[in-house]
Amino acid sequence: MGNDKTPIQQAPEVTRRRMGMYIYVLPNLMTTGNLFCGFFAVIMAIKGQFMYSAYAIVVAAVFDQLDGRLARLTRSTSKFGAEYDSLCDLVSFGMAPAVMLYLWALNPFGRIGWVACFLFVACGALRLARFNVQANVVEKNYFQGLPIPMAAGIVASSVLAFDDLGLESLGSIWLLFMTVLLAFVMVSTFRYRSFKDLDLKERLPFRYLVIGVGLLVVVALRPEVMLFFLFLAYACVGAVFGIFRLGKNARRIRPSVYMPAQTHEHDLIEEDEEEDGSSAP
Repeated sequence: MGNDKTPIQQAPEVTRRRMGMYIYVLPNLMTTGNLFCGFFAVIMAIKGQFMYSAYAIVVAAVFDQLDGRLARLTRSTSKFGAEYDSLCDLVSFGMAPAVMLYLWALNPFGRIGWVACFLFVACGALRLARFNVQANVVEKNYFQGLPIPMAAGIVASSVLAFDDLGLESLGSIWLLFMTVLLAFVMVSTFRYRSFKDLDLKERLPFRYLVIGVGLLVVVALRPEVMLFFLFLAYACVGAVFGIFRLGKNARRIRPSVYMPAQTHEHDLIEEDEEEDGSSAP
């Protein structure tokens, strides 16, 4: 006997099969860890425990690195993973730092303070959306605008640095200026070096090891303070070079024939094997 069901009766079963979806669990669990840390950072900021909030953002950045690397190693990149990662990044590196900044430092400014924090979140969302739609036409060796995890890292390290130095953060005009600066450089077209061409798996001149050891020593002297100044210097140097149009001129590149759907900005650093190209429009 054949199938006695009519096409109308078979339709719900076909629809259920089509609506079912399969995802790669391991990399998306790492992305969920990123989201959890971002949510935890918000809760700690509301409770006034800003050090815990800052450390949670740092751990979120670690999870953000792990999910992309696991996806590449296990060949489990997917469009679902890319969209999920962007949503989680907006919470962990957009909303969480902004809430922490407002409660920790910008609350005395009133409306100006929370508008500056909203600007940080909005520009972070625009940064992620722009990267997603330009994933097939990207500049080699450079980011277009400051990556949102780096902006969040600057905010988190500022909490650690101010605590270590014993500085007063509440009502700091410098932190207000920093918030607005980070927002604009995220959506700018300033070129930030990604160091893709520095392949640590290959043989390199001896001076690179000396430079690496020197950086470790500098950071080890006072980690909370030195990391903040290193991250902030990275953001400021890119802005200065962009404003005065210093450095190499950008060149156009052809869109890639294939780009994995689940792609992070830090994935592009390792996956691209071509030489230096140019920025997207």
